[in-house]
Amino acid sequence: MKKLKEALKSVRIKLFITLSMVILLIIFFLIVVNNFVFGQFYLYSKTKALKEVYVSINNYYNNPLSEGLENELEKISIRNNFDILIRNNQNVNVYTSNKDFFYTLGQMNEMTSRINSNDGELVEKGDTFIIKKLKDSKNQITYILLSATLDNGYLLYIRIPITSIEESVKISNNFLYLMAGFTILIAAVIVSFVSRKFTAPILELNSIAKKMSNLDFSHKYRITDTDDEINNLGKSINSMSDKLEKTIKQLRDTNIELEKDIEEKSKIDEMRKSFISDVSHELKTPIALIQGYSEGLLENVNTDDESRKFYAEVILDESNKMDKLVKQLLELMKLEYGKREFDDKKFNIVELEQEVIKNSKVILDEKQIEVEIDKEKEITVFADDFYIEQVITNYFTNAIKNVKEVNGRKIIKIKNDVDVDKNRVRISVFNTGDNIKEEDVPRIWNRFYKSDASRNRANGGTGIGLSLVKAIMNNYNSNYGVINKEDGVEFYFELELKL
Repeated sequence: MKKLKEALKSVRIKLFITLSMVILLIIFFLIVVNNFVFGQFYLYSKTKALKEVYVSINNYYNNPLSEGLENELEKISIRNNFDILIRNNQNVNVYTSNKDFFYTLGQMNEMTSRINSNDGELVEKGDTFIIKKLKDSKNQITYILLSATLDNGYLLYIRIPITSIEESVKISNNFLYLMAGFTILIAAVIVSFVSRKFTAPILELNSIAKKMSNLDFSHKYRITDTDDEINNLGKSINSMSDKLEKTIKQLRDTNIELEKDIEEKSKIDEMRKSFISDVSHELKTPIALIQGYSEGLLENVNTDDESRKFYAEVILDESNKMDKLVKQLLELMKLEYGKREFDDKKFNIVELEQEVIKNSKVILDEKQIEVEIDKEKEITVFADDFYIEQVITNYFTNAIKNVKEVNGRKIIKIKNDVDVDKNRVRISVFNTGDNIKEEDVPRIWNRFYKSDASRNRANGGTGIGLSLVKAIMNNYNSNYGVINKEDGVEFYFELELKL
C-alpha cells in the first residue's frame, strides 16, 4: 500500500494519468458529438438536399424545353440515394424510381392521412411542401419523406432512409471506444520514454536538494546546452548551493572562533582564580612571618643590634621568597594555559648542563657532593634554551636538596642518552638517596605538593619547580618522569635532536 502511494506521487505516473484523462475526455466529447450533433447535422443536410431536389424538379417541369427529364430524375435518385415518385392531377404515376416506394405510397388516402396527421416527426413545413420523419412499421425502416405540390399541380414524393445513419453512429462510437484503448496504450509507452527526459533532471535536482538539506554541497547539477526552465532551475540550485556552502563555512569559522574566545576567556578566568587561590594559600606563612618580625622590630622586643639585624634578614629573606614564588607561579600559569611562546633554536645541551653545575659549585662543595657528567663535547638540540635551563636547574636543585650519602659518597649524575633512530635525546639527573614512595610519584608534579623527601621551608623551595618542568615538557609534547633506582632517584626528560 505504501509503495502504491509512493508510485502515485511519481511525476511519471501523474503525467500518464493526466494524459489518459485528456484522451478520455476527448473521446467522450467525440461520442457526445457523434450521438447528438452528427445525427442532427445529417438530418439538416438531407433536408436541405430534399428541398434542392424539389426546386430542381419543379424547375424542370416549368421549362417546356426540358428534354430527358426521366434521365435527370434517375441521376438525382442515384446520386442522393432518393426514392422519387411523381403523380399527375388524375393521380396517375408520372415517374417512380422505386417500385417498392410506389407500392408503399400506393394507398394514396393512407399516405395523405399520415402526412397531414400528427404521425411521425415534423422536420420542416413550407407553403407548398412538408417534410416529416416517418417509420415504416412493416420494414422497421426510418426515413425522411418530402411531400410537395409542383407549380403544374403534380404531386411530388421524395424519400430517403436514415436508418443507416443510426448504424453509422453506433459503428463510429465502437470505433472511438477502440481508438481510446489503443491511444491510452500508445500514450503509456510514449509517456514512459518521454517522461524520462523530463523526470531524470528533476530527480537529479531532488537528490541534490536532499543532500543540501544534510549540508552536503559536493554534488552539482550538470548544466546542458538547452536553455529551458529545468536547466535554469539547475543553475539556480548550483548558485544557491555555492552560496549556502560559503555562508555555512563562514558560520562554522565564526563559531570556532567564538568557541576559542569563550574557551580562552574560561581559561583566563580559571587561571585567575587558580592564581589567586595559590598565592593566597602560599603567602600566608611568609606574610605572617614578616608581620611578626616587623611588629617585633617596632616594639623593640630585642634591643641589641644583632637581634634587630636577624629580624631584618628574616623579613628580607621572606620577601625574596614571596617575590620568587609569585614570579614562578605567574610563569607556571602562562605555561599551563598556553600563554607563553617558545623561542626555539639550536644549542648545545652539554654546555648548558655544565653552566648549571658551575652555578651550584659553592653549595656542591659545601655539601661535599660529587658530580658526574657524560664526556660528550656537544649534543645539539632544538628548543628554547631559557626554559630547558629551568628544567635542568629544577632537577639539579632538587637532586642537591635530596642527595644522601650511600657507601660513603654523595653523587649526582647527569647523563645524555642519544637515540639517532628516533631523533631524540634523554637527559637524566640522578642523585643517591632515598626512593620516592610509589603513591607519591604522580603527586610530586602537582603545585605545592609537600613531602619530607621533596622540600621544606628550611631549604628555600617554592614547591612549583617540578610543576614548571611538567608544564614546559607538555608544551613540547615530550616525555618526562622519575624512576626509583636501587640507590637513589633519577629524573629525566626528552628533547628533539638537531643533527
